[in-house]
Amino acid sequence: MTTEKNSHDPAEPVAFIHGDDLTDADPTPGMHRKLASSSAGMWTGTVDTQPQTVSGWHHHGDHETTIYVVEGTMRLESGLNGETVIEAGPGDFIRVPKGAVHRESNPGNSISKAVLVRCGTGVPTVNVEGPAQQ
Repeated sequence: MTTEKNSHDPAEPVAFIHGDDLTDADPTPGMHRKLASSSAGMWTGTVDTQPQTVSGWHHHGDHETTIYVVEGTMRLESGLNGETVIEAGPGDFIRVPKGAVHRESNPGNSISKAVLVRCGTGVPTVNVEGPAQQ
């Protein structure tokens, strides 16, 4: 076994965020987001969606978003008139590009839970009236 010398500048120490320490975050009707950490360029948290619930239309500004579905079912509608529909379950990842207007729903009979990571700057969630139009 070899050990390389670290010539980089000292970095911040690793941080721990207990699940009970998450705080309520940027609301969208029908969804309950919680913030774990936010720094320049990255937002991390969770979202819970109740069964048979549809969120309001929204986008995440200049943030790219990755969603990891932990449990339940998550359906996303996006694109022109909301015609692009994907459905994801436990273990699936969803990528939401910057500015993509979408809404999420839980068509299942149990709560859906997901982990969110957003990379970008500015306001993390912008609620809008409806889907992108032609």
